[in-house]
Amino acid sequence: MRYLILSDIHGNLTALDAALKAAEGRWQKAVCLGDLVDYGPDPNEVIARVRSLKAFTIRGNHDKAVVGLADPDDFNPIARISVLWTREQLTPENSAYLTELPSGPKEIGGFSIVHGSLYDEDEYVFSPALALDGLLNALTPVTFFGHTHIQGGFTLRDGQVGVLHLPPAGGNPFSTLTIEPGVPFLLNPGSIGQPRDGDPLAAFAIADLDNQSVEFWRVPYDIGAVQDRMARAALPEPLILRLAFGR
Repeated sequence: MRYLILSDIHGNLTALDAALKAAEGRWQKAVCLGDLVDYGPDPNEVIARVRSLKAFTIRGNHDKAVVGLADPDDFNPIARISVLWTREQLTPENSAYLTELPSGPKEIGGFSIVHGSLYDEDEYVFSPALALDGLLNALTPVTFFGHTHIQGGFTLRDGQVGVLHLPPAGGNPFSTLTIEPGVPFLLNPGSIGQPRDGDPLAAFAIADLDNQSVEFWRVPYDIGAVQDRMARAALPEPLILRLAFGR
């Protein structure tokens, strides 16, 4: 089974549709690691698209905040403005959908999915030290996580956590990682709609664990069109500008 792994779409339909077009015909089931909405201008449209994929989806911290399951006052001022704007845009049906999303971790297809970390869906796993617990106590050999918006991940060998260095793409839109038996992997597909690893291209992954491989994809999309919609919605300017820089 080939799984399309999506995360941190953040209301960016243009980026999501570019990713889906690039991945067309290459996957059989979709999963989403949360943060479907907030920051971007298309919350209802993104939810509709993810639902049309019949994706197995868990919630993210922004999904919780826009429906009142988390306090937006815990966000920075710019993010709080976006949360409240998104809350006003959501249809009652889509608000109910987000409210009912389960939290991770969940197991599917022989791997696990979380939004933040294994024990805390709001925790950012940026470093080997933060990844250690998730690798030692993982429910499955491979765990996919989101939240950081940084494509890559961590491995555990001989008691040491290593930062994953993706192999060169070699002119392809993706690079392929081989999953080694007996080695725990904590993998981040990156963010569809708000990359923050210095690369503005939409990021996702396709996992084929039957054949011990994970493809890490980057695809271009019309960033300017998204920025224009954000400006018309009067979303905060820093959120608009950062799309072009992947930061």
